[in-house]
Amino acid sequence: MSDAQILRTVLDRWKSAVDAHEPDRVASYFTEDAIFQGLHPYAVGRAGVAAYYAAQPLGLTAAYEIRETRRLADDLVLGYLEVEFGFTDRPALTVHLGVLLSRAGNDWLIAHYQVSRLN
Repeated sequence: MSDAQILRTVLDRWKSAVDAHEPDRVASYFTEDAIFQGLHPYAVGRAGVAAYYAAQPLGLTAAYEIRETRRLADDLVLGYLEVEFGFTDRPALTVHLGVLLSRAGNDWLIAHYQVSRLN
């Protein structure tokens, strides 16, 4: 599987859980010790990821476009994306997202997640 396919597989699962407003499922796609930086103070671990997404409004959706991927090691893939978060009550918010995926057995999980707002 190519690096872009690996990234797409992981981000499709993440998007599905975000769109369904299932914070615990979102968190399950992260490593136990993931570093997570959304638009609020950072968290470490799945509990912080779940809490972040639980606080997001119902109806939040995510649409992403992969900009770049890099294989850093056999078990690490770096991804850079543009993500548009849609809301039911305000304009969409576009951010840049950097993720580091780590192989966990036969699966891949998000080990680092960093959002940036660039205008």
